[in-house]
Amino acid sequence: MSAKKKDKSSAETMVKKEREVSKAKLIPVHIMGKRYDVPEGLTLMKAMEYAGYKFIRGCGCRGGTCGACGTVYRKPGDYRLQVALACQKTIEPDMHITQIPFFPANRAHYEFADLTSAPEEVFKLYPELFRCVACNACTKACPQGIEVMDAVSALKQGNITVAAQIGFECIQCGLCTSRCFGELVQYHMFQLARRIYGARITPRAEHLIEMTKAIDEGRFDNTLEKLRHMSEEELKELYRKREEEPVTAGEDWRPKDKTYL
Repeated sequence: MSAKKKDKSSAETMVKKEREVSKAKLIPVHIMGKRYDVPEGLTLMKAMEYAGYKFIRGCGCRGGTCGACGTVYRKPGDYRLQVALACQKTIEPDMHITQIPFFPANRAHYEFADLTSAPEEVFKLYPELFRCVACNACTKACPQGIEVMDAVSALKQGNITVAAQIGFECIQCGLCTSRCFGELVQYHMFQLARRIYGARITPRAEHLIEMTKAIDEGRFDNTLEKLRHMSEEELKELYRKREEEPVTAGEDWRPKDKTYL
């Protein structure tokens, strides 16, 4: 497809989407204290953009994995302050929303190479850990559904492994910190726990050590050099003819040609 045709197709798609949006029912929403009428069914982020806001920060993946679009909101008739990711939460009539793309939180400075797997490493860097009052407000604020308080409790008990496993899906949005009565910085603590767990506690994979050694010894240099000089079509053909791993294969599956293993 030519560039001109691509541009035309893209423009037509955009026009079609704009027409669909224009036909949608408009509902009132309050953004940063000002009322706007926006099409129902939009996410908070898309509603803000429809209202004229342009994101220069506070918008990243748009898929709920980067944690850049933390938002606080209240619904009419509900006294509770609630939190969500703007790219995930759908707009509701008369919502009052304010985005907080970054919540202030101090991060401890350390030389990771000097850290051990001792629980005291976390205690020393984040002494506020023991200010946790077990209110569970952090868990209620987590858009990932992480049992944040349980991970904090694990750290207080010195169990870095459990804390790292519970907090594995943390996306660093900071919403837990925004609701913490003890003013902890949970997401920075979990990041440290995951780093210590990955580098100091998890057993080293023997096959990875062997493969790294083989690379350092130049075992694959000739193969890589050969691939570098192949044309695009040759590379595609090589890819098409590769032996594919069966969908039902077990962990012990190996290709017949073990040249590159």
